[in-house]
Amino acid sequence: MSDPRALLAAYDAQLRAHVPPRLPAGVRVERDGPLVRMLGLDDRGFVGYSGLAGLGPVELDTLIARQVAVFAARGEPFEWKLHGHDPPGLADRLRAAGFAPEEAETVVIAPIAALEGPPEPPAGVTLRQVTEWADLERIAGLEDAVWGGDHRWLAESLAAEQAADPEALRIVVAEAGGEVVCTGWVRFAEGTEFATLWGGSTLPAWRRRGIYRATVAHRAALARARGCRYLEVDASDASRPILERLGFVAVTTTTPYVWSPGREPAAAAR
Repeated sequence: MSDPRALLAAYDAQLRAHVPPRLPAGVRVERDGPLVRMLGLDDRGFVGYSGLAGLGPVELDTLIARQVAVFAARGEPFEWKLHGHDPPGLADRLRAAGFAPEEAETVVIAPIAALEGPPEPPAGVTLRQVTEWADLERIAGLEDAVWGGDHRWLAESLAAEQAADPEALRIVVAEAGGEVVCTGWVRFAEGTEFATLWGGSTLPAWRRRGIYRATVAHRAALARARGCRYLEVDASDASRPILERLGFVAVTTTTPYVWSPGREPAAAAR
């Protein structure tokens, strides 16, 4: 069994405040003490950080207020990625500043060397890496079917990311009869020992057949070939059991706290 404390320490030290060295056009990175701000992303800005434990309540409130001021001046919503092992009371302070929590996920990590090789996908399903715009549009269509809404922004975001750094991203689709039935991608965090898994949506009619598991293992093999040591996923409640059966270990939780222009702050945190 992998040591969750050691895995969490590696995650905190290497991945939490990591910034890709080559970013899509229009995306800007700014540092503010322990924080990293990413502005100009497709759907909303982002704040990542590591090392808030030494800050007192007044310092935390000041730091939060500065981020709100920066994004408010741009009229841009943004996400503060809260972790379960962050300083106590930080969630209350974010709510007081006008942030709203979204669904929590579990950070799971696996040493890649401990994972099994890729299983075969079920009969009639093939896995393929994609880069062409037509395939990215098909991925957006799958996301529309699974989650509703319009995910063309996702196709555009993946295309921009590929253009900025083709070696940092690999996108995989599972196809059956010419239809995309599952998709996911892996990002290689340059300068760290980590690769991270994203996506993983599967059409309802194709679930519980091992397709998601096959895409995870396929992407793990890509990360192993790149020399990565760890594989990390922000796992939903649906995917966490599958990932744990593959050898991933839960180390903490993560909750997106989102600030949007026009949202009124709550009463001051105590």
